[in-house]
Amino acid sequence: MSLGLFSLSLSVKDIVKSKAFYEALGFEAMPSCGSIEDKWLMMKSGNTMIGLFEGMFEDNIMTFNPDDVRALQAKFVEQDIAIEVPVKGDSGPGHLVVKDPDGNAIMFDQF
Repeated sequence: MSLGLFSLSLSVKDIVKSKAFYEALGFEAMPSCGSIEDKWLMMKSGNTMIGLFEGMFEDNIMTFNPDDVRALQAKFVEQDIAIEVPVKGDSGPGHLVVKDPDGNAIMFDQF
């Protein structure tokens, strides 16, 4: 089971300040992956990716980008892993959310 790329989705209070902070750490905003105006963006430093999201969710979320989110959902159901947010639709982009035993959210986002 391939989970795809990994990033940490951070809930931020001020996306402008957060972007400047992570740029000072060496991260660069990824073109066409959100914007300050949209209140979300993806940033990358080497192989490390983070997403900055202002006002979209309360807690930080681990995010994976699999090739087939629906196959992952079927596998999770087989393994009795509770699905917090199921995939919508039968094809195309989609996402699902599960929580680990400590309540940490993990999103699987296929785009």
